[in-house]
Amino acid sequence: MRLDKFLKVSRIIKRRTVAKDVSEQGRVWINGREAKPSSTVKIGDELAIQFGQKTLTVRIERLGESMRKEDAGSMYTLLKEEIHS
Repeated sequence: MRLDKFLKVSRIIKRRTVAKDVSEQGRVWINGREAKPSSTVKIGDELAIQFGQKTLTVRIERLGESMRKEDAGSMYTLLKEEIHS
């Protein structure tokens, strides 16, 4: 699955265009490597996403083309949430 689509379906980022923009700005890493919006993600990958002063690190648990809002949280496990000053 494409990175930008995963971020949208899992509701980590609400819109695919925003997910694409964040990835293009170099603010997303897959397993420690900078990722592009078209990068492929798979189960077990660790994503680090930088939102302003906050960095979220998650592990992908499930993939799916579409997911109900209640089930979206089960697509990943939050590993770490860091706030930078």
